[in-house]
Amino acid sequence: MTSAIEDDASDAGDGTPAVEDDEATAVEDDEATAVGDEETGVDEGGTTAERRPRRAFDTGRWVGITGVALALVGIGVVLRQPATVLVGATGVGYALYARVGEAGTAELAVSRTVSDERPDPGDEVRVSLRARNVGDRSCFDLRLVDGVPPALEVTDGPARVATALRPGASVTLEYTVRAARGDHEWGTIRAVTRNPAGSRERLTEIETPTRLACTPDLSAGGDLPLRGLTTVSHGRVPTDIGGSGVEFYATREYRRGDPLKRVDWNRRARTGELATLDLREERAATVVLLIDARSEAYVAPEPSADTAVEASVEAAGQAFTALLATGDRVGIAAIGPGDCWLPPGVGTEHAVRGRETLATDPALAPTPPEESFYPSLWFRRFRRRIPADAQVLLFSPLTDRYPASIARRLDAYGHLVTVLSPDATATGSSADAEGSGAADGWGSGGGAGQRLVALERDERIRDLRAAGIRALEWGDGSFPAAVANAGRRWSR
Repeated sequence: MTSAIEDDASDAGDGTPAVEDDEATAVEDDEATAVGDEETGVDEGGTTAERRPRRAFDTGRWVGITGVALALVGIGVVLRQPATVLVGATGVGYALYARVGEAGTAELAVSRTVSDERPDPGDEVRVSLRARNVGDRSCFDLRLVDGVPPALEVTDGPARVATALRPGASVTLEYTVRAARGDHEWGTIRAVTRNPAGSRERLTEIETPTRLACTPDLSAGGDLPLRGLTTVSHGRVPTDIGGSGVEFYATREYRRGDPLKRVDWNRRARTGELATLDLREERAATVVLLIDARSEAYVAPEPSADTAVEASVEAAGQAFTALLATGDRVGIAAIGPGDCWLPPGVGTEHAVRGRETLATDPALAPTPPEESFYPSLWFRRFRRRIPADAQVLLFSPLTDRYPASIARRLDAYGHLVTVLSPDATATGSSADAEGSGAADGWGSGGGAGQRLVALERDERIRDLRAAGIRALEWGDGSFPAAVANAGRRWSR
């Protein structure tokens, strides 16, 4: 049978683990002891640690030795060779030794500490895991593997160790992770114990809750070029309604009560008639930032690069800050199995909620979702939520047809849509750079499959533009520049 942890002790760490002897405080009254198949205790950091022992099973280390030994004994007897019989008898002894003893349950008091519980994205966080044998039996072969959150990259030191612990002794495991956007929780610690022969092992899962929250600052990404669907509140989007504003709209007859500053005094001087100037009103927009967070959107040009979802969330954060700063009402939603919805709003409190949503909402996690996505159910729910006067900024890498179809459907329902697409195809083949950062690409080259995906993506962008839907694409780190270029093009 396959071992619970396939790595040998020599692969568990780059150096010798720090093993301490705490016999003076080996077993305290408040420490946990095994009760049946499940035990609960208090770890050394003061948090509850739950241990779930599993049944022991064979590792397969001594598989076949019994048969080989008996075969050698039989051959030696038939051929009358005492040396062969002696070798076979020795093998039988090893086979008996392999069957002696069971793997004991790991009775450990575990504590985990992190150097910074609220780091900034990209910061190095040092993690220290300390395990002490609080049982009355030695662990001859103990392997510990920490449950590092999948979105955190271990940059220094493996998050595992192999050692032996006598009662009261402890081992300390230290490693470094790079902080990433999101709310991260460490999983279970896997402790595997083996009998002295290494033929039997037992897996024990230990839960020690540890959380790390990484919330990036939202920086403005420039003045986003919005379209004409607005609210009744004053803002920055020009309308086809005359009133107070900064741009000339029309003239009309003077009415009692009109402001003197809007009287056309030049016409009064020429004709003697009073007329009033109407200016084009500017009103605030209601905008929903819609982020494609399906598993299909978690693509990157190379394994070490950020995914398109990360690029979309970063760009959405810049757009969120820029729109709030100009008085627009902004909301946040995600396309995916998770339920992410922040209704459009304004104000400082709404800015804080938006920042937390983009940073820690599970629907926008740095790793792909495991749940199934049901497109029809999601669209009906989104249609019930979105205000009738809202326009949509859709962030998607457009690696499949679904986001483009969503953009067309929302546009057909009267929601003006602008598609903002990070280029994760890594081919640099986007020739039509209407406000794009295609020249900045996230990579170059790529295989035939990547080039095909890039061509399909370019075709979707052209189809969206042909349908009257604005589409903007950008490369790595060039979202503000892409927005500025698009603003100049769309204003012509």
